[in-house]
Amino acid sequence: MLETRHSVCALDCPDACGLLVQVEDGRGTKLRGNPEHPVTRGFLCAKVTKYLEREYSPGRLLYPMKRAGAKGEGKFTRIAWDEALDTIAARLKRVAQEWGPEAVLPYSYAGSMGLLNANGMDRRFFHRIGASRLDRTICASAGTAGLMKTQGFRYGVAPEDFVHSRLIIAWGANVLATNVHLWPFIVEARRAGAKFIVIDPHRNKTAAAADRHLFINPGSDKALALGLLHVIFRDGLEDPDYLSKYASGADELRGLVRDYTPSRVAAWTGIDAETIETLAREYALTRPSVIRLNYGVQRNPNGGTAVQAIAMLPVVTGAWRELGGGLQLSTSQAFALDRPALEMPELQQRSPLGREARLVNMSQLGAALTELASPPVKAMVVYCSNPAAVAPDQTRVHAGMAREDLFTVVLEQFQNDTADFADILLPSTTFLEHTDLYTAYGHYFLQLARPALPSPGETKSNFEVFQLLARRMGLEDECLYETEDEMIRTLLASGHSHLKGITLERLEAEHHVRLNIPSPYLPFAEGGFGGPEGKAQLGTEGLAYVPPPESRLGDENREYPLELISPKAHDSMNSTFGYQPALDAETGVAWLNAVDAATRGIASGDAVRLFNGRGEVFARAAVDGKTAPGVVAVPAVRWPKRSAGRAGLNTLITDRLTDLGGGATFYSCLIQVERCAN
Repeated sequence: MLETRHSVCALDCPDACGLLVQVEDGRGTKLRGNPEHPVTRGFLCAKVTKYLEREYSPGRLLYPMKRAGAKGEGKFTRIAWDEALDTIAARLKRVAQEWGPEAVLPYSYAGSMGLLNANGMDRRFFHRIGASRLDRTICASAGTAGLMKTQGFRYGVAPEDFVHSRLIIAWGANVLATNVHLWPFIVEARRAGAKFIVIDPHRNKTAAAADRHLFINPGSDKALALGLLHVIFRDGLEDPDYLSKYASGADELRGLVRDYTPSRVAAWTGIDAETIETLAREYALTRPSVIRLNYGVQRNPNGGTAVQAIAMLPVVTGAWRELGGGLQLSTSQAFALDRPALEMPELQQRSPLGREARLVNMSQLGAALTELASPPVKAMVVYCSNPAAVAPDQTRVHAGMAREDLFTVVLEQFQNDTADFADILLPSTTFLEHTDLYTAYGHYFLQLARPALPSPGETKSNFEVFQLLARRMGLEDECLYETEDEMIRTLLASGHSHLKGITLERLEAEHHVRLNIPSPYLPFAEGGFGGPEGKAQLGTEGLAYVPPPESRLGDENREYPLELISPKAHDSMNSTFGYQPALDAETGVAWLNAVDAATRGIASGDAVRLFNGRGEVFARAAVDGKTAPGVVAVPAVRWPKRSAGRAGLNTLITDRLTDLGGGATFYSCLIQVERCAN
């Protein structure tokens, strides 16, 4: 029998696509975008179009396993679920008794964006046993903190409203690779006369398709924003009425940016002074104008305040007044679900600790596993993440995960590098195989997904696994055994006006429901920011620009003259598709400028060694103008075990944190490159 079932893409992407799954005799045969979804509009990215290959890959983990070799060796034997659960429960209890419950560390991020399987029953379970809390900083925390300091809310221009813009700036946003469903709206705007400008250190596919691409030095985005503000204030291009009504701190900001002349900013950014002057005037005078800001901007020590400064631009110019004007980094806060009721942090009061547990920054996992004391981490449960590949300071992360006294449980779909370090390895369902609720951070549609395909082998959802563990550990709290639907109803019952009229039954019937917000949606046309009196905050504390210490203009590691950036691979999603041999060809390439290549005797196709004081990785050189002099770009993230020397790119990355939000600084890395034998 042939039928079509609805689902939602759970990958970490702002698009959160509505899916249609063609099912024949219980097997998925085709996956396509839902043409009725106003943002998905019937098409999918290259990654998800081929997702059924992942669904039915012979590499899927189907049964629980226990380690049968050395840590990291990846040798396992099959066991029953009862043995797996009994072993985990017994070890977690023993660790808690001997070292205290904070010796247990959960580690997860956005391997699934589903609220129940990534942010629900797991949180309740770990709160109840008193485990250490994980500060989930690895991707968006710095940008979130910076945006909140200016706007006070994580709201932004709806993707559908980009069609009304007449100047679109993609700032650190590779739309065609990481936000492809925004692209048709940009195309429509350009057909109506809009200009499209990209600011990025790398000439990616989006930059190549732009009207203008500005190469910017990594980590200098804040300086450029301050330089643009300098020109806008100097030339009287601000909106004084908007500033007086809806912003605080304009005079202080005006004073700060007075010193950020285009010539001074040019020395930091690598963008010439005339171009900075032109861009500032063009941005301020073209109405409406919109900035699509993405998270690459915040992956350096200045990252949080860079976002803070960029978010000031549409406030100063009053761009928020107009349909198609403003900024989009994230729309996530608009969903206003009752997240505290989902995660139930109050369960910590009923834990053996009787208080809030300590907070461990996931961006410094290597230090946590090798240095943390009182207590040390003695057990780690990993799900929705692959830290052995994606975490900074990879050498130390691997050293910590290789500890024989660290009991590690991994919930996974494939045997990636993290799975190789597991003591117990549990097979997880894909998003096509379980129920979940989905928000978005690039649009305003809430979505529900039911299982579209049967789960293979003995795979179980994260939701089910944590319920089973709670039972095995003798936890009797009723909230640990709620159904998926009960938890969804809890999320929807926040009482916020954005959720008015949105029920489980409506989501069941309609699959995607727009939040109860005005149409069109101009979130800050008349203020309404999250600051005092509903005003945007143009505060200058910490906003002065200093080059990142580990940069060509910084003061560290002068022996390493090149700056490494690791943008997202076009056909992958972090390390999710790292099992595919085809991905190795993309992530195994180092893009060099012709000047840097020539001085090192490197030509396209040569084998090269990238190294610094933290380690070395190997790649094939590509020399074709995709980076400016002094910058090397290597797409992320390749599985380390598929790389020469089993060293992934994050071997080169420090665990230094951002100025706001405690985020990772993946794009602040100095290296040297040399040609090596094939």
